[in-house]
Amino acid sequence: MTENKSKDLVSEILRMKGEKNAVILAHYYQEGNIQDIADFVGDSLALAQKAADTDADIILFAGVRFMAETAKILSPSKKVLLPDRNAGCSLADSCKAKDFRKFIKDNPGRTVITYVNTTAEIKALSDISCTSSNAVEIVNSLPPGEKIIFAPDRNLGNHIINMTGRDIVVWNGTCHVHEEFSLEAIIKMKEENKNAKVIVHPECELPVRMIADFIGSTAALLNFTKKDNSNCYIIATEPGIIHQMKKTNPGKIFLPVPPKDSTCGCSECNFMKLITMEKIYRCLKTEKPEIHVNSKIIDDARKPIIRMLEISQKQGL
Repeated sequence: MTENKSKDLVSEILRMKGEKNAVILAHYYQEGNIQDIADFVGDSLALAQKAADTDADIILFAGVRFMAETAKILSPSKKVLLPDRNAGCSLADSCKAKDFRKFIKDNPGRTVITYVNTTAEIKALSDISCTSSNAVEIVNSLPPGEKIIFAPDRNLGNHIINMTGRDIVVWNGTCHVHEEFSLEAIIKMKEENKNAKVIVHPECELPVRMIADFIGSTAALLNFTKKDNSNCYIIATEPGIIHQMKKTNPGKIFLPVPPKDSTCGCSECNFMKLITMEKIYRCLKTEKPEIHVNSKIIDDARKPIIRMLEISQKQGL
């Protein structure tokens, strides 16, 4: 895209946004230019909460489908748009409602905690939602003997077990980005950058988590780089977050970890990168594709989110 065309697109998007009383949300994993035009940039749940607090009529979510669904759950009266209907999520898609119902039935008497990175249907089958930043605290808020199901990410689930020692049955799902980071590459990068700190997302595999200096959600990783006094970081999460890291820490160095298959280049989320400036423009102009969620599912899916927020508020998270 030429520079002039890019400027024209941005100008038109901002004009339509004002005329239509729309708000643009961009996840940390979006391209930097998309993050820069957004009203709010952040993790999925925080963005949905921000949108619910606005008086906007339209929410355009530059992210993936489960995120737009979460926005619809929290703002059912607002029109929610997703610039590419194919922007799914390998993790959310690994847990189908029909299969998860059977999983719950096969593991009776357990409290069902599901990661926010799930479809609206899976949330509707849950007792409590959680995020990667509050999952450990949510589990620890339950009585010590309570048995738990956790879904869908097996790596985050195993991280929670390691941190809490609780009786948890974990669904076998993964994120195609966080599952594929190369441990060998991290070791080599650490050898070449002796003072660098390795910071990783809890969706990463155990060997990657074991050599980390810090483990945290995307927002937690960003906050760590703001407060930490190191000047170099090896980043094991989707590299879109580095745009915000550079903006808040322009003098620091951020090195993205490559995948195990080095021919793939950078460990980008294929689904996140389906969103482009042109698609945002067309989406805002036509107000399509629009996200629709069954009203019964909205009601049922909101309950575990509200319970999570109540627990978080009570514990001061």
